[in-house]
Amino acid sequence: MVKHKDGDCKNFNVLFTCIGRRVGLLNSFRQAAKKLGLNCEFFGAEMTELSSALQLCDKKFIVNSVGHNKYIKQLLDIVKQNNVKLIVPTVDLDLKTLAKNKEKFSAAGCMVLVSDYEVVDICQDKRKTFKFLAKNGFDTPKTFTPRQALSKKIKYPCFLKPWDGYASRGTATAKNRSELLFYSKQVPNCIVQEFIKGQEFTCDVFVGFDGEVKCVVPRKRIETRAGEVSKSETSKNSMVMRQTSKLIGKLGAGPGVITVQLILTKDKQLKFIEINPRFGGGAPLSIRAGADFPKWILQQMAGKKLKIKFDGFEDKLRMLRYDAEVWIKKSL
Repeated sequence: MVKHKDGDCKNFNVLFTCIGRRVGLLNSFRQAAKKLGLNCEFFGAEMTELSSALQLCDKKFIVNSVGHNKYIKQLLDIVKQNNVKLIVPTVDLDLKTLAKNKEKFSAAGCMVLVSDYEVVDICQDKRKTFKFLAKNGFDTPKTFTPRQALSKKIKYPCFLKPWDGYASRGTATAKNRSELLFYSKQVPNCIVQEFIKGQEFTCDVFVGFDGEVKCVVPRKRIETRAGEVSKSETSKNSMVMRQTSKLIGKLGAGPGVITVQLILTKDKQLKFIEINPRFGGGAPLSIRAGADFPKWILQQMAGKKLKIKFDGFEDKLRMLRYDAEVWIKKSL
């Protein structure tokens, strides 16, 4: 955690990187700051002005792509010139870059809400995720390279996805060997996984600045659109909560919110499938249910101690998401 000077605890700004469409998350932070009586402004960084959430920020910054060699310098300049004490990543794209450069931001008096580089690497390389889960005793779908899957008798259907993919992009389901052969050539950086039937959950796991898991909110995935949940429901499933907390503790992820995806089978087995070390798109449901992640994050930034009940959120609250509009008048 970045140490604030005396008198600065209530006066700091927050920068969201790759803010895109995260309007709900932005508003949750703004509401939390108001509740806490903090004098915060909320900024966004994007490659283009055509970002809905960017338009609603107190200040907007146009930066290079996350892979550009000036990206980190641009963020550091924003931090130093605008009293930014916290950076919140919102997507997978810049997690590794930010994790690599955490010390540079810390030296500038700014905390980056991102896990260590080694943790991000395990999460973003699904081959390493599988090995980590299997090594540490967490059940997960059997995972193969296409060559391994084609050379042995496996059960169909099977699931194909890129080992470095995100947001369900480039995935496919093969019903037989000929489809496996076809899709394995279409899916980039392909891995093949056992197809698991059951209830899919996404868990929002809150890790404090002390590295301890404080809360786990399982969300039943009812419907998704373009890889992001559009309909979901909170669920106080104690087994899911307990095992997910154990997993994140073993991984050493955090601080902040870590998103874990798993499937609960009919015979009550938990199959962990993905770990994303950032806010998930469905986090507004958990926040509305009482797991006020933005408030807890800002409280810690202000030097206040947390009092969090592990299961202190509303059960069976449903979220039905819809599109909204942001209007921009083009300058003459």
